[in-house]
Amino acid sequence: MVVDPAQLRLLALIERHGSLTAAAHALRLTPAAVTQQVAKAERDWQVPLVIRGPRGATLTAAGALLASHGRTVEEASDRAEAELAALLGHLSLRLRIGTFQAAALHLLPPALTALRHRHPDADVSVIDVVSGRGADEISAGRLDVAIVASWGRPLTPPPHVRAHSLLSDPMVVVLPDDHPLATGQPADTELHLEQLRAESWVSILAGHAAREQFHDAAREAGFTPTVRFETESYDVAQALVGTGIAVALVSRLALTHAPGTTHRELARPRPYRQLYAVTKADASLTPLADMLIDLLRDVARDITATWEAPPREEQGSSNSPHGA
Repeated sequence: MVVDPAQLRLLALIERHGSLTAAAHALRLTPAAVTQQVAKAERDWQVPLVIRGPRGATLTAAGALLASHGRTVEEASDRAEAELAALLGHLSLRLRIGTFQAAALHLLPPALTALRHRHPDADVSVIDVVSGRGADEISAGRLDVAIVASWGRPLTPPPHVRAHSLLSDPMVVVLPDDHPLATGQPADTELHLEQLRAESWVSILAGHAAREQFHDAAREAGFTPTVRFETESYDVAQALVGTGIAVALVSRLALTHAPGTTHRELARPRPYRQLYAVTKADASLTPLADMLIDLLRDVARDITATWEAPPREEQGSSNSPHGA
């Protein structure tokens, strides 16, 4: 026969409390339900297990033997309950975050500061993760939240993974600060990409979604860009633009205001990348993940508000976010 651990535990409780009524109370059942369970156990084991009397209930020799194993079941159940409570308590304070550098520099710090004020005992860790790997890290259970980007197309996460939209990050043109398109017209003048058809370009490496988006935008503008320099970093791209040898298409969030550069907005429709926070579809065991997403959205709204303010000519800055 298949041993039912619940029957063993029931017999151990009857032995401990000396009555079916007390055992029923411990199990949060009615006395009638316990009586039915005892009858079923005796049918299953095919031997009397409990002797009922005016002063309660005692066990037969067979019942006492099974009850000794029931005590082991009960002890294991108590340990399991305590260990699960400890685990859930730990998970409720744990937050493992993955992000790319521009988001780590501009989106994440204000959100983490606010989170720490609310939960100073939070167990937070942050690692660099390229956007293409973020959803996989969530799916594999190695991260609780990943901040990722998708260039021009909606993110389609794998099953059991949820994408929370944070920010639409437009692409801008970064120019040498002495470029005719920078010096010959007001700073709030929007450029059309076709105005830059004759330029040399610094671009993200071939094979990256940002590079594909750049070539698609150039093709729609009626030209094939002359890419002289390739890099995996928007930081490097802007540093090269500062030498005066090329121009670059860079995410607004990733602007470093590198010395020798300025930037101009593109006329609509402009290329953009969409930033997401990615979590498991069921994040109930990590409640800090939902809190962080709300805080990231607050930060994203603040950043967007500064972008919508009247533009002004940038000054040099030592910030160096990674945009890809």
